Amino acid sequence: MSKEQRSEQVPTQPSEAAHKRLRAKPVAVIGYGSQGHAQAQNLKDSGADVVVGLRAGSSQRAKAEAAGLRVALPSDAAKQAGLIAILVPDTAQPKLYQEEIAPHLEKGDTLFFSHGFNVHFGRITPPEDVDTIMVAPKSPGHMLRREYTLGRGVPALLAVHQDASGDAWDTALAYAEGIGSTRAGTLRTSFAEETETDLFGEQAVLCGGVSALMRAGFETLVAAGYQPEVAYFECVHEVKLIVDLIYEGGLTGMRNRVSDTAEYGDYIAGDRVVGEPSRVAMQELLEDIRSGTFARRWVGEAESGGKNFEAMRCDAREHPVEEVGARLRSQMAWMEQKP
Repeated sequence: MSKEQRSEQVPTQPSEAAHKRLRAKPVAVIGYGSQGHAQAQNLKDSGADVVVGLRAGSSQRAKAEAAGLRVALPSDAAKQAGLIAILVPDTAQPKLYQEEIAPHLEKGDTLFFSHGFNVHFGRITPPEDVDTIMVAPKSPGHMLRREYTLGRGVPALLAVHQDASGDAWDTALAYAEGIGSTRAGTLRTSFAEETETDLFGEQAVLCGGVSALMRAGFETLVAAGYQPEVAYFECVHEVKLIVDLIYEGGLTGMRNRVSDTAEYGDYIAGDRVVGEPSRVAMQELLEDIRSGTFARRWVGEAESGGKNFEAMRCDAREHPVEEVGARLRSQMAWMEQKP
């Protein structure tokens, strides 16, 4: 049996046997955060018997019960279930797994993740007689839930790390159907590919790259004597307008809907800003991710209590772009205010 297998025999539709397996025992959803609440509710509405695993005194208990879900301690939820979905933060998973889940795993059970971090980097090693699968919805949990209730879905990545039963891919597809993702489409991947590309995207583009680019643009205009408010509008506020166009029609669709002046500026300036030094830095980031250097650094930071992490958070919040942005957003009556 090979791990990270992407077999040509992967089903395109879940079988009735897969549905029966998913309904044979409760599905334990451990955690009730962004993904946990959405996946638990979607599975319940799809007919699965769902039990949510929460620690004693969890503030999420009342929310889960209000949604009509059974709640138990993580160990009790794992004991009941045939499929255990671990949907707590990456840094909390190994301890939770060792203490609350591993003692209750039985041959034929399925261990489930929505991010491959801990399995890929060897922080969780499932028993050889347990299927280990992943379904990673490509959206935040609130969107996964909203799209399901509207009769739609969001795409998801599917992976099998360990196929002890021979039916792991079918189970993953049945789970994806249960949360509504087969309505939008699923894509086969591996735990390694999902983990490494997810971390790279967050660091190089989606969070690290975009926030640094906006901050640098803001600082450049302000240093040149332009009003901070104007700099904020041009380098931060309007990013959403462009991203929405890309989201709807790709880069070509965006370029078709902006002015010719903006499109021409795109072609001549983009590679000057994100040029060869940026590509070298991206390659270095990717190598840190693939080698496990980033994972070790992040785990070490968490184990130290996150002192450096909190210092970085404080520095970022005190940047002038945040003060200007908060003041401007307070005047935008149409915008839902969020921290």
